[in-house]
Amino acid sequence: MKVAYFTESLPPNTDGVVRTLVRLAETLEQENVDYQFYSPVKPNDESSLSRRVRKVSSVPFFLYSDYKMGIPYFNGLETNLDRFRPDLIHIVSETLLGHYGLVYAKKRKIPVVSSYHTHFVSYFSYYGFSKVEHLGWQFLQWFHNQCDRTYAPSPSAVQELIDRGIHGVELWQRGVDLAHFSPAKRQLDLRRSIGAEKKPIVLFVGRLVKEKDLDDVVTVNRILMEKGCDFQMVIVGDGPMRGELEEELPNAHYTGYQHGEKLAQWYASSDLFLFPSTTETFGNVILEAFASGLPVVTVDKGGVADIVTDGRDGFVARHNQPHKIADKVQLLLQNPQQRKAMAVEARKSARRYSWSAINKGLLNSYENVLLNTN
Repeated sequence: MKVAYFTESLPPNTDGVVRTLVRLAETLEQENVDYQFYSPVKPNDESSLSRRVRKVSSVPFFLYSDYKMGIPYFNGLETNLDRFRPDLIHIVSETLLGHYGLVYAKKRKIPVVSSYHTHFVSYFSYYGFSKVEHLGWQFLQWFHNQCDRTYAPSPSAVQELIDRGIHGVELWQRGVDLAHFSPAKRQLDLRRSIGAEKKPIVLFVGRLVKEKDLDDVVTVNRILMEKGCDFQMVIVGDGPMRGELEEELPNAHYTGYQHGEKLAQWYASSDLFLFPSTTETFGNVILEAFASGLPVVTVDKGGVADIVTDGRDGFVARHNQPHKIADKVQLLLQNPQQRKAMAVEARKSARRYSWSAINKGLLNSYENVLLNTN
């Protein structure tokens, strides 16, 4: 089986989609599946993935200049694809590059699947475009209904796509590396370096953008401080809201982007994970927190609520209600024994998400698509 992927999300970018595709590539190698990525982003030559990427022209994405949008019309892609002769096309995002892959698949009568990773349409309201949100969903319905399958990462995301009139939706979840993210990587020196040797650390990890509901993080922090809670807020990540956050939360510790071992150490060296985002299709960071032995306080909207079992490995509070979220955080801050008990359950929960099993399930779905379309 040969698979061609069209995506804007590859290293050196570091978001959840990138991590998902990197782990998928590992499974493809293990299962001897021939594959090629078509992307405006290419890993450095030291990465084994680099040889599998055909780079295309690009322009900066208007919302985030760090991200690139592929312009696939100037790089001889059709000739390259004809030479590769894929059995299946997998479109990772609904962009010009993804549309090119869709058109090529139809032209060559090749089965085509897509995956839905990000609630981009839900972001519209955060940037003043809520009135055109329905047009965004109409476009997504048109795009994905031309595909033989659409893969969504959580049961709630699957149901939302079905409710929006998208056909052939299947679940393709996410996994976590239990060796990389582990409580064993807790570093007392790291805690000491920010003055948190003897007080709990509340951790947030993610892009610092409006659609992560960071306003709720600010309000939760303020409520907890007004109640006299003793804790240290740590924010791992970067983005356009960093300056605003530094003004609103001057006592928080900001690490910027963290990768690899350092990221794992920040997780393991913290005490609980706060993630109030309502726009997640899954929430990879929650699995990373679980694997690191952190109970999670999250909300009841989006894919995050599918991962956390309320009262066992964390708490699920009402979304966009900072007082209710703060109550759950306060409960854990003031009850170290409950934190420890939930930490054990969090690690158990993480064990259910094996990358190998999840991605082998995707390959089985590919085989079914090929059988049913040939």
